[in-house]
Amino acid sequence: MFTEAHSSPTAPSAPPAALALSAQAPAVLGGPVAVGGVAVAPHVLALDDDPAIRALLTDYLRENELRCTAVASGREFDHVLARETIDLVVLDLRLPGEDGMAIARRLRETSAIPILMLTGRAEEADRVMGLELGADDYLTKPFSPRELLARIRALLRRAQSRATVADAIAKVRAYRFGPWELNVPLRRLRGADGRQVELTNGEFSLLAAFVSAPQRVLSRDQLLDLSRLHNAEVYDRSIDVQILRLRRKIEPEPARPVFIKTERGVGYLFDTPVEVVR
Repeated sequence: MFTEAHSSPTAPSAPPAALALSAQAPAVLGGPVAVGGVAVAPHVLALDDDPAIRALLTDYLRENELRCTAVASGREFDHVLARETIDLVVLDLRLPGEDGMAIARRLRETSAIPILMLTGRAEEADRVMGLELGADDYLTKPFSPRELLARIRALLRRAQSRATVADAIAKVRAYRFGPWELNVPLRRLRGADGRQVELTNGEFSLLAAFVSAPQRVLSRDQLLDLSRLHNAEVYDRSIDVQILRLRRKIEPEPARPVFIKTERGVGYLFDTPVEVVR
């Protein structure tokens, strides 16, 4: 029943920032984390109406140093979520009653918990919709338990890295580069001449992502991760369009950018020094 997966076309990207591991932490991220000498395993909440899949998820993840609670309905899902600390959700999109799409939408409105969707092989529209609702990755049925575990660990690494970067960004008042100052709390871009430039939510979040990681090549997946720290509704297919618009607002000559440069086949580089004001 569970075979090699037909998965998303790109593998999970590397996290945008390195993680500092304690001496007691395991070599593989996404496993138990030592807290006061006691290993606390990340807790996965799985929602699927198929009892065979629930049993597989519970047994396989527990065998690989992850806690797993598997439920069959949205009501049980909400009950566990309200009472337990959950690190990641595995969510089947095709459910009786309230479907996975609605549950994903509800969850993303109130939480940044990583979501791994399980979908049918032919349900491309569901996968696209799920990703646009804020899911972080997907896996098609039938799937390989080993790939499921790898994707869960990758998402846990990204979530931990995102939290580390978010803590650092929360302490920043402004970024200065070239003739520009980006005020983070006010979400305002001002030029050296005092001119204020209006930015959309997506443009602000992308610019904040760039200035928080200057002179580093960032892939689209990394830009998505960093943008979400600023509550952006930015999708992979819209990044190029928003960067084009952003260049028109900050570049002296948008056709010959000096700030946001394209690294073909890799991503983008914010190629200028940035001063951080804390």
